[in-house]
Amino acid sequence: MRASGLVDHVRGLGAHDHVCWQYDAPADFQERVREFLVDGLASGYRVWYTAPGDVSELTEELRGIDGMDWALRSGAARVASLDTTYPVGSVIRPEDQVETYAAATDQALADGFAGLRVAAEATRLVLSAEQLDAFARYEYLIDRYMADRPFSALCAYDRNQLADTAIAQLACLHPNTNAVVDFRLHAAPGGAPALTGELDVLSDDLFALALERAQLEAASDQVVLDGTGLTFVDHAGLVRLSRHAADRGVDVVLRTSWPGASRLVELLHLPRVRVEAA
Repeated sequence: MRASGLVDHVRGLGAHDHVCWQYDAPADFQERVREFLVDGLASGYRVWYTAPGDVSELTEELRGIDGMDWALRSGAARVASLDTTYPVGSVIRPEDQVETYAAATDQALADGFAGLRVAAEATRLVLSAEQLDAFARYEYLIDRYMADRPFSALCAYDRNQLADTAIAQLACLHPNTNAVVDFRLHAAPGGAPALTGELDVLSDDLFALALERAQLEAASDQVVLDGTGLTFVDHAGLVRLSRHAADRGVDVVLRTSWPGASRLVELLHLPRVRVEAA
């Protein structure tokens, strides 16, 4: 199972959970890191903490977490600096980043851990438009990976350095977030795409960006979209789905219990979109 929703803490999350956390004060971010990693160690995961800065200073930020000193000595915990991994202005390669974490998850399992858990401060990797585009694509891809593998992640972003629109572009590609966004496009258990929340004309631009970055994969020229968590969708959301389907040469099957969706598809004559009862 995977959690999905608006969150105000990161305690009690499981092996497949993925959180976008926006913060204003470093103390808030540090509290979330501690919550996330304490739970990870207690559940038998290998834990990683990565952020900009000197490794020794980043390590000091974790002091006081029960069992952390032992974890750092034994290899159950690792601290890494973004400064050494990504020079300022770096644009990540989304698929390569997923492969890196997939390999690390496999290694954690081989070493006897229950999985891998990562807390990352990633603001510096999304400051330019090109960086944001690549990292948002990565957020969707890694979410799809972790839906079935024991890899969980806390992705933190500093509101003092990012516009609300940039954070929304990232938050809407996570199943869990403390940022208020109308909808979320993420992976359901099994890796199938899922839509939760509300889709309306006000969220159309953000939805278009999310679809472009997700590039929903089709099986037999058909994308099945889990809409069990979708509480509302208007004409704009359905038209956007239809355009995305046409651009990719696929059909979209939206499985939702929201009663107005199928009627709207009929009225709008959207041949690329079919609604099925969830």
